[in-house]
Amino acid sequence: MCLAEKPSIQIGNNDSIQNMALALFDLDNTLLGGDSDYLWGQFLIELGVVDAKIQERENQRFYDDYKNGTLDIDAFLAFQLAPLAQHPRALLDQWHQRFMAEKINAIMLDKSKQLIQRHRDAGDTLLIITATNRFVTGPIAEAFGIDLLIATEPEEINGEFSGAYSGTPCFREGKVTRINEWLSNNNHDLANSHFYSDSHNDLPLLQMVDHPVAVDADEQLTAHAQNSGWEIISLR
Repeated sequence: MCLAEKPSIQIGNNDSIQNMALALFDLDNTLLGGDSDYLWGQFLIELGVVDAKIQERENQRFYDDYKNGTLDIDAFLAFQLAPLAQHPRALLDQWHQRFMAEKINAIMLDKSKQLIQRHRDAGDTLLIITATNRFVTGPIAEAFGIDLLIATEPEEINGEFSGAYSGTPCFREGKVTRINEWLSNNNHDLANSHFYSDSHNDLPLLQMVDHPVAVDADEQLTAHAQNSGWEIISLR
């Protein structure tokens, strides 16, 4: 069978998933039909709390770098986390409730929910691993019913955000570092593990798991998945 004819995972069929395996999910453009980082920036523009021209310009620049595999994660996080330091946490939390209702709920894909449920029914350990910061993504993971989240950690001082990050950013090789830390701390391993992602930036982690799955993937990841015989699916 040629690679192009390789069957995709059929949602709702539990036969290929073994109990107690780790099911890892990227979030933006994988489980979500959009990018929560970008949408948070757009939401802040609509609130009038960031400069629209600067936000749009820098968002596009960083997104282009991300697609090209040249993103400077430190520069991006300095830009993306700065607004968190400019407003009280209580107000940010209020804004996030609106953000979920106005931006996120509509892009929580039904097929993503079905896929998550399939792994849940099989008894697998569910974990979202994302470069987007925990403030933005924590409530989204909760809405998907997934308790375990590895994300970039915005630094907090006395309960307020500083605008910096702590630990290793959860991006590219940083995802490998962070999952290895989690595995060590939780006495888990990657035996029979799945990882679902849309981006070539996740190749370092995709290459570690037993069942890498390209989901509505970019051109680079699609080509790599085809050449490697990986599963290729769509949740759209």
